[in-house]
Amino acid sequence: MIKIIPNKKDIGAEIECDLKKISNQDLKKIKQALYKYGVIFFRKQILTSSSYIKFAKNFGKLAKYPRLKGLNKKYPQITVVQRKATDKGPSFGEQFHTDSIYTKKPPRFTMLLSKLVPKKGLANTEFCSQYLAYKQLPTKIKKKLKLSKGIYSSEGPISITTQERVKEKGRKIKELISTHKFLKRINKNYAIYCSPGHLIDFKPKIKNQSKVKKLLLNHQVKKKFQYSLEWEKNQLAIWDNRSMLHQATPFKGNRVMHRITIH
Repeated sequence: MIKIIPNKKDIGAEIECDLKKISNQDLKKIKQALYKYGVIFFRKQILTSSSYIKFAKNFGKLAKYPRLKGLNKKYPQITVVQRKATDKGPSFGEQFHTDSIYTKKPPRFTMLLSKLVPKKGLANTEFCSQYLAYKQLPTKIKKKLKLSKGIYSSEGPISITTQERVKEKGRKIKELISTHKFLKRINKNYAIYCSPGHLIDFKPKIKNQSKVKKLLLNHQVKKKFQYSLEWEKNQLAIWDNRSMLHQATPFKGNRVMHRITIH
């Protein structure tokens, strides 16, 4: 049996269960909750790398993250997102974004499993519902966005947050650029699909583009669309990159997360 506890305004939900003992029916409910709430999380999950990957495969094909190497040769699908107390500059992902939007086929889902975290309330991950953002986006802006697509780059504004980890164990790769529609339909709901951390241009360009871009990016991340997830050790979160923006919050200290992205 599982228990689903929605957050305020249905921005995410907690699910109580043991992920090693879920049934097919439980899995179906978990997937439905993910689509509905955009992000779901599970506390007190003792998962090995093998069981973590086994659970992740229920959601699709596991992706390789193009910016960092995998955990090891046995588990290349798991990347380590680490913050060290000695690190300078912003944390990895410290700006609202959606993962790997600069690729032709970005991952639908991202999972994070906390292995080492600082005191609860520090090092949160903030989420921003793009279902709610779409619903409250002015009609005239929706119409403009339907006429254009966003151009996204791996060297966009957020790239500064990857520098510590890429220097440490990353791959040297060239800039990645892709183009995607601004609006996405997920089941019966629409969401804004735009990554503020990676957006560099519109295609084709539109009238009053700079004004529309500023309005869009400011609207997407309004506080009323946000939920801040407080991490505990052995906590797993899954989110839908098509309907949720996320960002790391600034902190000093040590944190280790195991990350899987899924097509």
